Amino acid sequence: MRVLRRTIHLFLTTVTACLATGGIASANICDAAAFRAADAHGVPAKVLLAITRLETGRGGLRNDPWPWAVNHAGDGTWFQTEDEARSYVFSKVKTGASNIDIGCFQINYRWHAEGFRDLDEMFDPVANAAYAAQFLKALHAEFGNWTDAAGAYHSRTPEYADKYKAKFSEFHASLDNVTAPINEVVSQVAPSTGTRSAGSLFLSSTQNTRPLIDFQRSNR
Repeated sequence: MRVLRRTIHLFLTTVTACLATGGIASANICDAAAFRAADAHGVPAKVLLAITRLETGRGGLRNDPWPWAVNHAGDGTWFQTEDEARSYVFSKVKTGASNIDIGCFQINYRWHAEGFRDLDEMFDPVANAAYAAQFLKALHAEFGNWTDAAGAYHSRTPEYADKYKAKFSEFHASLDNVTAPINEVVSQVAPSTGTRSAGSLFLSSTQNTRPLIDFQRSNR
């Protein structure tokens, strides 16, 4: 009996570790996409890392960003899997809704859908991060610095942009020790081959607790 209990305990410990690793890997997908986009488009990695945390961070000590985050008209949800997030967005779009922020960098469907082939591509972390990087680079050319570019990324309304810039500066200053994710995670955000990710195995259910960001947006 003692051997059986020990075997069961070892099995449960192993399963828990594997599930936790899946959750950590999913959380790191946004960081991997951010580093890839930073290198490809000449945007400082810390700028993208700060913004993905501001947009989709789930709190806690690490405030990890989440790739399957969706915000519909201020109602923010961290979905367990990509398929759940996509199904939710497709159902909203079918009703005519368009004020929907999608993915690691919360790209707004109403204002930026034309920058993607389709909704599936908006959910692709690599494409999502690449679009955010290009948008930020254009804003940097307009405003002359990354802080103001980050504010405009969120909103052109000064009141909301200023609040966002303050939080952006806090996050940016805290990211000195963040390094590129391990190769196994980076491989998860390679350009899509048509096979969709199964998402995290760690979360047990969809989380819907609060708006992902409390600031208002005028457009993005």
